[in-house]
Amino acid sequence: MSVIGFIGLGNMGGHMARNLLKNGKKLIVYDVNKTVTEQFRAEGCEVAQHPADIAAASKEIITVLPSSPHVKQVYTNDNGLLKTIQPGTLCMDSSTIDQIVSLEVAQLAQKKKAEYIDAPISGGVTGAQNATLTFMVGAGNDRTFERAKAILDLMGKNIVNLGAVGNGQAAKICNNMLLGIQMIAVSEAMNLGINMGLDAKALAGIINTSSGRCWSSDTYNPVPGVIEGIPSGKGYAGGFGTSLMAKDLSLAQNASTNTQAPTPLGSLAHQIYRILARDPHYQAKDFGVVYQFLKKSNF
Repeated sequence: MSVIGFIGLGNMGGHMARNLLKNGKKLIVYDVNKTVTEQFRAEGCEVAQHPADIAAASKEIITVLPSSPHVKQVYTNDNGLLKTIQPGTLCMDSSTIDQIVSLEVAQLAQKKKAEYIDAPISGGVTGAQNATLTFMVGAGNDRTFERAKAILDLMGKNIVNLGAVGNGQAAKICNNMLLGIQMIAVSEAMNLGINMGLDAKALAGIINTSSGRCWSSDTYNPVPGVIEGIPSGKGYAGGFGTSLMAKDLSLAQNASTNTQAPTPLGSLAHQIYRILARDPHYQAKDFGVVYQFLKKSNF
């Protein structure tokens, strides 16, 4: 049985890798967190010392990394994937990064007779746990997409072919900008309603059966106690961090500038999450903690 390489075993990647294991796949893994890699070793995975070791052992590689610099480092460093990558290798990057970085890495891989596709994800930690993620795939051609889909299907339920390499990042950046705006809007509405005397669950029920309904209200409500089993009910631990949301909103602003497409609400959301990402009270929390920030703020 072929070995799948997996790099990046954080909040999302760890669950994704375990879903591959549950489906009988053999993995070789790498992460800078040695405690995490030892856990995967105990679960039967081979652990690589460097990304280059993964490229030497596998021709199907998944990367789930925090930002553009991390992706470039994993692929291009002295012990990076491109040092030992084999012809015919398919690299599937599920990081959320600048579109231009995806295009650059794809060109470098092509020079090595390998393929790089962008396949960023949506669905949160719950989606990663339950293998219900959406993958936004820029594969370049149908053959490559079908090859990738056979693996991505084991970790998600919606595998969307968006065409050219880089289109996955474009879709993800737009989606996450909207998500950041929506989370702030839901937090504002919930805080306002509670201050006006409404019960939080009752207000959420009205929103979720009315025109204000969105994922941030009906699936990931930021008010503690409204929905069980999500970060807002666990002190905003885990989930999608404020620093990652600030990073994604920054990517959207870069794209807005490059394409001259106005995003005024995206810009405001970016500024708010930049504040949270710098504040020690919020920086390690899930992005739904913006509700607590707004609740305590006096603008």
